[in-house]
Amino acid sequence: MMEMNPPAKSSAPNELGSSLGKAPEKGKRFDRKARLRWSNRMFRILCIASAAFVCLVLFCILVLMLRTGILTFADVSLKEFFFSTNWDPENEHYGALTFILGTFALTGLTMLMAIPLSVIIAVFLAEMTPKWLRTLLRPVLDLLVGIPSVVYGFLGLTVLIPWLRDLSGRDLADGLLAASIVLTIMVLPTISRISDDAISAVPNKYRDAAYALGTNRFQTITRVVLPAAKGGIMYAVILGMTRAIGETMAVVMVIGNTAQLPTSLFTPTAVLTSNIVMQISSVEFDSTWNHGLYMMGFILLAISILMIVAVRMLQKRGGRHL
Repeated sequence: MMEMNPPAKSSAPNELGSSLGKAPEKGKRFDRKARLRWSNRMFRILCIASAAFVCLVLFCILVLMLRTGILTFADVSLKEFFFSTNWDPENEHYGALTFILGTFALTGLTMLMAIPLSVIIAVFLAEMTPKWLRTLLRPVLDLLVGIPSVVYGFLGLTVLIPWLRDLSGRDLADGLLAASIVLTIMVLPTISRISDDAISAVPNKYRDAAYALGTNRFQTITRVVLPAAKGGIMYAVILGMTRAIGETMAVVMVIGNTAQLPTSLFTPTAVLTSNIVMQISSVEFDSTWNHGLYMMGFILLAISILMIVAVRMLQKRGGRHL
C-alpha cells in the first residue's frame, strides 16, 4: 500500500505576510533618514542665517553711524576734529582729541589693574581652593556680573570718591583713577569667571606630567596650566575690555565730565561714552553738534573692533611660538 505524503503547506501566505510586514519597516527607516536629513539641513540653514543676521546688524550699525557722523566734516575739518582738544560746540569748535585720548587712557588703566587681579582670582579658584569653597565663591562672582552698572557708579560716587579725596588731600577726586577703579571692579568678575572655566578645562594629565617631571605647584601653574588655558583667558580679556570701553553710566558718575586733558589721575576729564550721553539729549537732530556725537559713536565702535582684532592677532602670534 502506497504511503500518501501530506501535501506541502504553501509558504506563499507567510512570504506575503512577511513581505507585507517588512515593507512598512523599510518605509519607516526611509522616512526617519529623510527627516534626519531635513532637520540637519534646516538646523544648518538656521545657524548660517543667525550668523548672517548678527553680521548684518553690526554692518547696519556701522553704516548708520558712519553715514550720519561723516556729515560733521561738511562744517568741520578732519584736522580740527581729530587733532584739536577744543570741544566747544556753542562756539562752533568740535575737537574730539580729548575724548579719544581719554578713552584709550581709561581702558588701558582699567585693563592694567583688572587683568592681573582677575587671573590671580581665577587661578585661586581653579587650582588652590577646596571644593566646598569653590562652589561658594563661583556663584558670588556670577552675582557680581549681574549687578547694574549704575549701582557701581553710585557706590563709586558716594564711597570711593570721598575716600580718594581724603587719601589724596584734594578738593576733587573725580578722574581717571576713580573711573578705572570702578570699571576694574565691574569687569573683574567677568574675566575671573571665564578664566576660571578655561583653567578648569585644562586636562589633569598636563598637571600630572608636570609634577612627574619634578615641578612644584607654582611652576606647573605658570608654565603649564596658564599657557594651556591662554585662549580662554584671552577671550575673557576681550569681553572685559569691550565692557570697559563701552561702559557709560558708571563712568559718567565718577570721571568728572570735563572736556580737558588730564594732567594727573585725579583731574576731571571725559571720554567718548560720557560725552555722548551727557550731550545727546540737548542737541538738535540735524546739526553739526549731533553729527559730531554720531562720529564719536563710530570712533568708539572702531576702537572696540580694532582692539579686539589686535588682541586676536597677538593671541595667534603667541600660539605659534608655543
